[in-house]
Amino acid sequence: MKQGAQGPTGTEGVVRVPPQTRASGASRAPAAGESGVRGEHTHSEVPISRPVVQRASVRGQILDALRTALVAGELRPGEVYSAPALGERFGVSATPVREAMQQLALEGAVEVVPNRGFRVVERGAREVAELAEVRALIEVPVVLRLARSVPVERWAELRPVAEATVRAASSGCPATYAEADRTFHRAVLSLSGNEQLVQISEDLHRRSQWPLVGGSASRNRAALIADAAEHTALLDALVAHDLDMVRDLVDGHFTGGA
Repeated sequence: MKQGAQGPTGTEGVVRVPPQTRASGASRAPAAGESGVRGEHTHSEVPISRPVVQRASVRGQILDALRTALVAGELRPGEVYSAPALGERFGVSATPVREAMQQLALEGAVEVVPNRGFRVVERGAREVAELAEVRALIEVPVVLRLARSVPVERWAELRPVAEATVRAASSGCPATYAEADRTFHRAVLSLSGNEQLVQISEDLHRRSQWPLVGGSASRNRAALIADAAEHTALLDALVAHDLDMVRDLVDGHFTGGA
């Protein structure tokens, strides 16, 4: 369903992401951190588009951009990306990119390749299924407990959040939907008052959204719309205090890897 420390670098000004295309036939020497080793291609042309990057939070915005690129499949599993090359694409130095990549390494999204950069971790269907199982073990009993204790009025307040996931799904953009999806789940779990639970669940949720190796970058638009519809149906059941329907919906939601 859309963390790392953020802070100023002290050296970055207001910058913009440069265009992602260059003249046909143009060439350049490999940037620092890239390599021409056969069989392990390091990418410098990453089609990532972002709005203005502000000085006060360069590292945080780069981290957000890289997370979005992961979900969208712009950073492909198994491939190596250098911090200088990515910095060139964002119009910033390699430092905030390297710091953001180190955070992604802590989250398990990438791994460090000495003297080359960062390789996007290759994940299979088994890992996705395991993440869904762990999320279900955490979230399902919490939602069922909340269904019995949270007043109807509080559930009704989440209606705009659920509807936002429907609009995001309709856009067909996997990164846009991923953010809205996480926001909805976070809003529901926040009613527990357990911040540790919310943080752990969000980390698992974010990891479940990374693309599979050798597979499509993400679910198609129809799958996103179906997933979002489960959010609104769940909210309807919670407002109606239909505990049997709530149980069926949350069990099915995780069985489908949502």
